[in-house]
Amino acid sequence: MAERSTAAVDVADNSGDEPLTATADQSTADGVATNRERDTDIDEAQGSGGTERPEKASPPELHSGHKLARRYRLEECVTRLDGFSSWRAVDEKLRRAVGVHILPADHSRARSVLAAARSSALLGDPRFVQVLDAVEENDLVYVVHEWLPDATELTALLAVGPLEPHDAYQLVSQIASAMAAAHREGLAHLRLNPNAVLRTSSGQWRIRGLAVNAALRGVTSETPQRTDTEAIGALLYAALTQRWPYENDAYGLSGLPKDIGLIAPDQVRAGVHRGLSELSMRALANDGATASRHESACTTPEELVKAIGEMPRIRPPEPAFTAPPEYQRTTYQQGTYGRTAPRPGAAQPVPSPPPPLQSRTGRALKWAVSALLIAALGLGSWQLADALLDQGNKNDDTNQTQTTDDNDKGGDKAVETKTLDIASAQEYVASGDAQAPQDVAKTYDGDSSTYWRTKRYNAGPELAPYKPGVGIVYDLGSSQEVSLASIGLRYAGDHTTVKLYAADSLSPASGIDGMTEIGTATTSGNSLTVKASKSVKTQYVLLWITAVPNAPSDGYSSAGYKQAVTDVTFKG
Repeated sequence: MAERSTAAVDVADNSGDEPLTATADQSTADGVATNRERDTDIDEAQGSGGTERPEKASPPELHSGHKLARRYRLEECVTRLDGFSSWRAVDEKLRRAVGVHILPADHSRARSVLAAARSSALLGDPRFVQVLDAVEENDLVYVVHEWLPDATELTALLAVGPLEPHDAYQLVSQIASAMAAAHREGLAHLRLNPNAVLRTSSGQWRIRGLAVNAALRGVTSETPQRTDTEAIGALLYAALTQRWPYENDAYGLSGLPKDIGLIAPDQVRAGVHRGLSELSMRALANDGATASRHESACTTPEELVKAIGEMPRIRPPEPAFTAPPEYQRTTYQQGTYGRTAPRPGAAQPVPSPPPPLQSRTGRALKWAVSALLIAALGLGSWQLADALLDQGNKNDDTNQTQTTDDNDKGGDKAVETKTLDIASAQEYVASGDAQAPQDVAKTYDGDSSTYWRTKRYNAGPELAPYKPGVGIVYDLGSSQEVSLASIGLRYAGDHTTVKLYAADSLSPASGIDGMTEIGTATTSGNSLTVKASKSVKTQYVLLWITAVPNAPSDGYSSAGYKQAVTDVTFKG
């Protein structure tokens, strides 16, 4: 890494009376206006502003599968605007996912992006998504950073609802202390928004894009500490109310009603923690909004950290405890079935034996009972012997007269199906770009946690007319009669449509119109069975998806129309 440089951002400690803000550049179409695969980092109204208009620069011609430095393989483009693009990629040397920002070396912001990335990398604070590499080569400048598969954007969390008080307290506490540490090292973020804040599976909050996101968009500020502090206040406001504290809607959140100004979170939503509500207003410090609270405004992250320390700590909610069912004591003492069980410790009376049969009346009764039993046994033995003799006679008659009928109904056998082996598979691309060719084998590896996922589309469920469909061709090893296919899907919703076709090879020469359709099915659930409408014998089967549901974001795949196949089984 080069020497630390703060050329990327202006980090002077200027905390004037009026908050000076920065504005993001207007995004350009950049040749992707008709692409339905959504940009995941589009600038939205946020109450922060910018000062620089970028010069137009042609983006490098890149595509999925392209390698940088013979190491970083590009997988999916997640942002493309203002002459730069951002990608999900794979570091083939260390076998891990990474993120990459790419822009031409002659771009007006290339120098500042490199300086910002190298300065951010030198910070080395684990609360920030780390910059791993910053390189200029082959007329390209690219920045490589961590990719956190187990983290969720704050945008996605707020789409479900506001955060609990303890979670909101942890958010503002961790973000404020992290930004205070960054400012002490001369670094500012300037684009701190719900897209830049992530929560890991362990509950820790991470910040991505320190200095780099602002440099990519040419964002600067004369009061960077005030700008970042107001951004933290906006994050806390959104976490408490599920509303954006400005008039414009942004990041999937509704803005405040027009012409009423900035009102406190506890006036927007009932049940908001009073201390956190006041803290957010002190951080926003917008047009004297904190005056009614008689609290001084927080104009730097350091002051915000101090204000948080003066608050009573908000503890996590007590875990719900479910009492175990009462233990049912059961006794299995001989002779007590149907009786009430005695209380523990109580003396148990010894049952007295029944009185014996006495005198001549008792003896006569004993002999009478014995005689009846003997008579019953004799009668039963005679009837049994008679029945066995009759059965023997019937068997003899049957042996003499019965004939075997080979066409008897008992000769019909149920048709049995067998699971067909899959020798190999390959993604089929009818038009446009491939989806995820490297993940095709995960659809038949026997592991339902792995999957092949389509790209994300802005409209649906039908992929046409922008894309006729997406799918995979499977090689069954030899020509087989296919009767049905069982398909596991990752996303439920309205709706998924799958068709099966008989293809001539793994790379069919003919289009869909030249293939023989085997069957079709539609579902809104997580599984689908496609039955053959007619008998077809083929070695190659195309699984063709023509409609996908609107699925939520998961991992680093944002919400949109998409589908993922987890398991595929063919039977014949």
